[in-house]
Amino acid sequence: MKILLSTLNAKFIHSSLALRYLRSYTKPTFPDIELAEYTINDVTLNVVGDIYKRQPDIAAFSCYIWNIRETIDVIANLKKIRPDLPVIVGGPEVSYDADHWLKQHPEFDVIVLGEGEQTFLELMQAYDESFRTGEPPRLKDVAGIAYRDGEHVRFSAPRARIENLDSIPSPFEEDLDELNNRVVYFEASRGCPFKCQYCLSSIEDGVRYFGLERVKADLLRLISHGVKTIKFVDRTFNINKKYALEIFQFLIDNHNGTVFQFEITADILRADVLDFLIENAPPGIFRFEIGVQSTNDETNRLVQRIQRFDRLANTVTKIKNSKKIDQHLDLIAGLPEEDYDSFRKTFNDVFALRPEELQLGFLKMLRGTGVRARAANHGYIYMDQAPYEILGNNVLSFGDMQRIKRAEDILEKYWNAHRMDNTLEWLVTRTFATPFDFFQEFGDFWEEKGWSRIGHQLEDLFLRLRLFLETRGTEQMQHILSLMKYDYLRNQKHRPRKLWWDDVLEKSDLQALYQVVAEKREQLREDFARHTATEKEYFKHTLPALVSFDIGKWEESGELVEGSHVLVVYYPYQEGQDNSYTVVKQDELLSIR
Repeated sequence: MKILLSTLNAKFIHSSLALRYLRSYTKPTFPDIELAEYTINDVTLNVVGDIYKRQPDIAAFSCYIWNIRETIDVIANLKKIRPDLPVIVGGPEVSYDADHWLKQHPEFDVIVLGEGEQTFLELMQAYDESFRTGEPPRLKDVAGIAYRDGEHVRFSAPRARIENLDSIPSPFEEDLDELNNRVVYFEASRGCPFKCQYCLSSIEDGVRYFGLERVKADLLRLISHGVKTIKFVDRTFNINKKYALEIFQFLIDNHNGTVFQFEITADILRADVLDFLIENAPPGIFRFEIGVQSTNDETNRLVQRIQRFDRLANTVTKIKNSKKIDQHLDLIAGLPEEDYDSFRKTFNDVFALRPEELQLGFLKMLRGTGVRARAANHGYIYMDQAPYEILGNNVLSFGDMQRIKRAEDILEKYWNAHRMDNTLEWLVTRTFATPFDFFQEFGDFWEEKGWSRIGHQLEDLFLRLRLFLETRGTEQMQHILSLMKYDYLRNQKHRPRKLWWDDVLEKSDLQALYQVVAEKREQLREDFARHTATEKEYFKHTLPALVSFDIGKWEESGELVEGSHVLVVYYPYQEGQDNSYTVVKQDELLSIR
């Protein structure tokens, strides 16, 4: 019997952990089992054609909110050409409301409910017996499934969860070449101790752990294979202090350049764990994802979210100041009783922490969650189909949601992309009443100009910001433009051929500028000084820009020394070597000319 396990990932670089667990658990009994991953952007008929070419006896698909529509299209067309092919579906998107899925989609034969390893193996055994005897599969004997029995949907007995997770064979003992150039998803535990009502993890009680030696062996195998990024999918990685500390220490000792991402509950991260990380973590190998969601106490109470924002803020600030670990903070717009003004406050509360990345998401009414069950209590309206995003509620209109989406678009393009950090810091602290007001006003302007319907290049982002600021009559534009030039030039790996501003130096000023910089060689970085020793090399490796204050002093101490200056940015053209710069007063050029 040939079994095909498949899913449609959101991107090619993603990999399916669920399918690999099913394969490792089932393969000892059914060795002819194959895994095929596609993406939601693949052409449906290409996916169908590839599956048809593989000629499976059974096909199983892992379903999520991000791939369910495309997966249904694939299965529906596959069933047209292979109507006899049993199709099994599982995953969080179909584990709830199974009656609905089977009635609406006759192309589904069986739904695996919840944790699937044992269920899937027994299901395969039932089908194997059916193929050998010619009798219908004895589905009622397989616990943990929903299936169609004529015109009726039947549910078998509930499946007890796997208490000993180490009984599941490792999904990372073979076939590691499949993971080349992909993000690897990894779990050290299953379950979550919290009951946040917008999250499917709230349904399961308790947390179960894989054995530490098993976890270490799998991690070392992946690291040795050369995996670049491992994302732990544990819902609250730091809930067990001793367990988390031992894994942190193991990764510090063995990382070999691999980057590890964890979902952390920051307000319960113990002080000694935090101190350990700050003292011992090598810069850049750990990345923390921290769900804040809302700072509104009443909203958190309504969704049963336990959170101390003061403690969270203290933890995030200490981690940021250590410059060891990048942090990704999450917000959810549209939670119960959080109106536009309250969300503006939530955003500003969290943005004040200056996370390296701030993701602004929108509430999704996932099947099986408490917020969906009690949607009427707060007047929710939401999309009927995945991803079930809300369209509004009793305190947040659809118009409010659209406005917040415009702010989110600017947040992604400018803050999270880190294209002009210095400029944005000036704007959100000196120009606008609050950070949210900047993102909102610019987002509204972006929409008015119709830019959301056309593409953009890097230069366009600077030009559009300048137009927005000039249109609203922003004060101190000369300083803001200077910072924009600085950000643009410092973030380039190579000397840019194209500039988005018009003011350039005359030839005589360029020559004088070279002489001033050459005379300051002893103050420059060694390679900068070396390239400045000859005029040809200097002009090949540098680019000047007129600025309205001494950016060097401003970056060093925050002091704003106004006046006409020239920023000279140096590009080394060497792998792993950042660019550098120096600042020259224009008065110095006049004395030479």
